[in-house]
Formats: sequence, C-alpha cells, structure tokens
Amino acid sequence: MKYVYVIERADDGSYSAYVPDLPGCTTSGDTIDDVRNNIKDAVDSYIESLRRHNEPVPLPKSAVDDVDAA
Repeated sequence: MKYVYVIERADDGSYSAYVPDLPGCTTSGDTIDDVRNNIKDAVDSYIESLRRHNEPVPLPKSAVDDVDAA
C-alpha cells in the first residue's frame, strides 16, 4: 500500500511530516531528506502496532495533485 504524506517546514528550519490516513503517524528531522527517510519507518511501525493490537489497518484514501498558484 502507498500512503500520502505531507512535509511541513517549522519556524526553526526543521521539518516534520504526517500521514493523513494514519492519525498520529508523524516524524521529524533537520532536513527534508531526513523526513523522507524517517517517514517509511514511521508508517511501518504504525502499521505493525495496529496489527499487534488486532486493529484494522486503514486503506489509503488520500490523493496527491499539484496546484498552479497565480
């Protein structure tokens, strides 16, 4: 399964990411590359925890598209 994740830059210059379809699944890092490397581990750990606790794994529902700004 492929999940969409969102990367945001904080005021202090660090970055964080979250997965809209997996509430509470987040990560952070000093660079975008750090966050990209960390998010897969965060998703894997999140899903592993759901399975360990016999909870359903949500199917991906989010989509990605670009917006042209004026």
